[in-house]
Amino acid sequence: MTLSSFLSVILAFAFVATFANASNFYKDFDITWGDGRAKFLNNGEQLTLSLDKSSGSGFQSKNEYLFGKIDMQLKLIPGNSAGTVTAYYLSSQGATHDEIDFEFLGNLSGQPYTLHTNVFTQGKGNREQQFHLWFDPTKDFHTYSVVWNPRHVIFMVDGIPIRDFVNHEANGVAFPKNQPMRIYSSLWNADDWATRGGLIKTDWTKAPFVASYRNFNADACVWSSGKSSCSNSKSSSMPWFNQQLDSSSQKRLKWVQKNYMIYNYCTDLKRFPQGLPTECSLP
Repeated sequence: MTLSSFLSVILAFAFVATFANASNFYKDFDITWGDGRAKFLNNGEQLTLSLDKSSGSGFQSKNEYLFGKIDMQLKLIPGNSAGTVTAYYLSSQGATHDEIDFEFLGNLSGQPYTLHTNVFTQGKGNREQQFHLWFDPTKDFHTYSVVWNPRHVIFMVDGIPIRDFVNHEANGVAFPKNQPMRIYSSLWNADDWATRGGLIKTDWTKAPFVASYRNFNADACVWSSGKSSCSNSKSSSMPWFNQQLDSSSQKRLKWVQKNYMIYNYCTDLKRFPQGLPTECSLP
């Protein structure tokens, strides 16, 4: 076999392997609202949400998860997206729910998106951190990930950590580790608060607004009938289960937070006059 023939075989195999591992939104998600505004495309390889003046749209995962590494590629609304919010998050149910949030707040053309993150534990949030991105998230797909294990909730963008919420239960800080969560996403109008505190309203002449999704992957423990698909013996084969930030990842996290963080609840003394939350003073 010639070198060129060998390479052709390898490339063909890689293509088949990639196709075999490709996510399928029909299999993993249900469209939950929007009256036809959410759509499966390319035989389920892609999904879009749309928003117009009448309604937004949304979807949720068929499975519930209790720990895992969750990846999704998103391409956000281009142009003037002021007033819109594209929410992508994990959440359990009930008044004492846990939640891990990515929310993308639109803006006027030429202005940066705001990436809003939050962590709820036992129904309590108020842990917002916000970022601008170092790229235009409307030009192409980018990967937004959550690594969720018993010790960390790590938010990542294209593999770069932007936030690490650490388990400080020993210091009285609740951590999301007991409630299985589904994955949700929705596109909706929030021009009463989303863009500059509601100063800029949605321009409906630009509707419909469309956000696109592809390449979902959940290397995760599925929760069903009160049981997890993962056992203690399997944790060694799931690198995310014990994942934490090494020195290189810590440097990248500091780079993001120094250059692109625009709000951190842990520095908002006006908001917490009685003292910052406990976790803010912990490593």
